[in-house]
Amino acid sequence: MKPSSNEELEITAMSKVPYMKVHGRTTEDRSPLTLFWTGSAVELNVQGSELWVEVESSYDQLEPWISVIINGVPVSRQMLVRGRFWICIFRGMNSDAVKNVRIIKDVQAMSVDPGCSLQFHAVKTNGTFLPVEEKRLKIEFIGDSITSGEGAIGAKTEEDWVPMWFSALHNYTFMTAEALHAEYRVISQSGWGVLSSWDNNPRGNIPEYYEQVCGLLQGEQNKQLGTLEPHEFSSWQPDVIVVNLGSNDDGAFHSPAWTDPLTGQVYKQRLNEDGTYHEEDLAKFEQASVQFLIQLRKNNPQAYIVWAYGMLGASMLPAIYRAADTYKSQTADHRVSIVQLPNTTLETIGARTHPGDLSHRRAADVLTEWIKGILK
Repeated sequence: MKPSSNEELEITAMSKVPYMKVHGRTTEDRSPLTLFWTGSAVELNVQGSELWVEVESSYDQLEPWISVIINGVPVSRQMLVRGRFWICIFRGMNSDAVKNVRIIKDVQAMSVDPGCSLQFHAVKTNGTFLPVEEKRLKIEFIGDSITSGEGAIGAKTEEDWVPMWFSALHNYTFMTAEALHAEYRVISQSGWGVLSSWDNNPRGNIPEYYEQVCGLLQGEQNKQLGTLEPHEFSSWQPDVIVVNLGSNDDGAFHSPAWTDPLTGQVYKQRLNEDGTYHEEDLAKFEQASVQFLIQLRKNNPQAYIVWAYGMLGASMLPAIYRAADTYKSQTADHRVSIVQLPNTTLETIGARTHPGDLSHRRAADVLTEWIKGILK
């Protein structure tokens, strides 16, 4: 087959692409389309021999990465340098065959780099666009570095905190969704928890930003992109919500106090002299967990809520059980359950002492069966 020349390719702005499916929370603006969260994606069915996408990448420290899946199989992964440019997704392929294409944001929303953004302006192809399958099941995953796929790719010896070691695909979220043939979204941030981040910073909590498009991204650039806008929950209602939080709340008990540089107030989750959790501080975590369950139910009235925990130890599991029991007794809502995920071992660990691919696969297997059970 003779490859087409660029002169034969028709450029279409993202806002004009027919049948395009956008995965992940974003705004209504498609000129350009901005992807914020890990696992966010553009999905297309293309009947043609060639496809390109025009991207715009911005960052101060932490560059965006993307992965490309064609017909269900990952075929490429790359770092995006600064600027606006065209990337070839495929070329020279059978022009009569329909290719299902997903271009996926492979890293989390980088809250520590307000200059980091990923946008899609246009596509060009010599083919036509066809409808994308609508999947019957929708899952929302909420978590921390585990759910962001930190360390899921890369050698066990890697310790640098860089985007290269994040993966949306070597990730229990992707694996679970694929196994259940589900559409999914991810809300996650490394180091964050239900009550605070690992270093006791109370602003590092997911619930505070859950009702915004991507409010944990600060700075004027992100504000202009719409990160602080209220998320329209009615536009996408999950059938299942998976919460994988608690590891960093545990970390706060074992980390030094955090002092607010603006107010001077000191925050610290305390341990008793015997190393057990201080009862008053543990109660704060439990109450924050109850309030988060209330918040989730308010915005997702029909979803099953599954708290999945244990990939980096299960020390907070008793507190999570108590929080769930308190919530259920207060609300009579029993569409909430807890599943313990397999702990990461020396054999399944990945980069940065985080779960590796094998650990994510083990977790996905357990979670998949659990979700199948509650959906019967």
